[in-house]
Amino acid sequence: MKISIVIPVYNSEECLLPLHAEVVKAFRDFDSYELILVNDKSPDNSWNKIVELCGMNPHVKGISLRKNFGQDNAILAGLRAAKGEFVVIMDDDLQHHPADIFKLYEKCKEGFDVCYAFFSDKQQKQWKNMGSWANGKLSEKLLNKPKEIYLSPFKIIRKEVVEELLQFKSSYSYIDATLLTLTSNITQVEVLHYERLHGKGNYSFIKSCWVFVNHMTNYSIYPLRLLTISGFSIAMISFLAAAAYLVQYFFSDKRVEGWISLVLLIIFFGGLILMSIGLIGEYIGRIFLSVNNKAQYSIEKIIQQDGSPVSASESDTINTSIPHTPFP
Repeated sequence: MKISIVIPVYNSEECLLPLHAEVVKAFRDFDSYELILVNDKSPDNSWNKIVELCGMNPHVKGISLRKNFGQDNAILAGLRAAKGEFVVIMDDDLQHHPADIFKLYEKCKEGFDVCYAFFSDKQQKQWKNMGSWANGKLSEKLLNKPKEIYLSPFKIIRKEVVEELLQFKSSYSYIDATLLTLTSNITQVEVLHYERLHGKGNYSFIKSCWVFVNHMTNYSIYPLRLLTISGFSIAMISFLAAAAYLVQYFFSDKRVEGWISLVLLIIFFGGLILMSIGLIGEYIGRIFLSVNNKAQYSIEKIIQQDGSPVSASESDTINTSIPHTPFP
């Protein structure tokens, strides 16, 4: 198997048949591929569409999760099932066109571990563009992301890197952050970004912010260090303010009686408390990053290449401590 295409699916029943048609068209002269569609407990008719596609095309494999585990965990379910020498990750709404897969594939074959798709003009709302820019800047600081690389959801990864990525056991996974911890042999290729085929995006502004916070706190303790620095800075400001008030008290007639000592005590102990919480949080954060063992996902059904289902007992639950191969 040369190429595996992993696509998390959520609220995309109208997109799946056109998406499949474009994949078949793009790979008409390339038979060594598989299309893995992971249903992240979509409330619409997406799973039935996936079952239909599995019956139509032996290259298609379907996985259905027991509940909504989030996009990155759904991707991990697909990555564990992938057999290809190179694994493509892309969205289900045709904003990433299957025909561009070969641009990433040919570039990655030059010796790169990961090749991202770069979009010079993104067909999405302006606040999402601003969010992507902010995410990139923070990733440079928190994750040591190369400045020139755009962390696109459309990418191709070598199988060896995928296998190492799957060794990370956090249930709050962030695929791009994990890749950045594994390799610096990364490149990108410019491709077009298209309008969403049907419906609207699944991430609102609030949900996007929450996902970003989860990602950052799971892969970096920089926020805790920032809190520690803030507490220390506030405590230092209180010392400087105390010195200024003492000078004013002894060398000036302008003074306000009574409240100065109270304000200084509040500022000082407030800063001290923040600094202490930050220091404690530093250690708790390290423990959290090390021992978090919540299940990444649980598979309810798997549809084989011939369209027949695998029972839930055969698929079992995937968690961070039990190795699992969905497709023997």
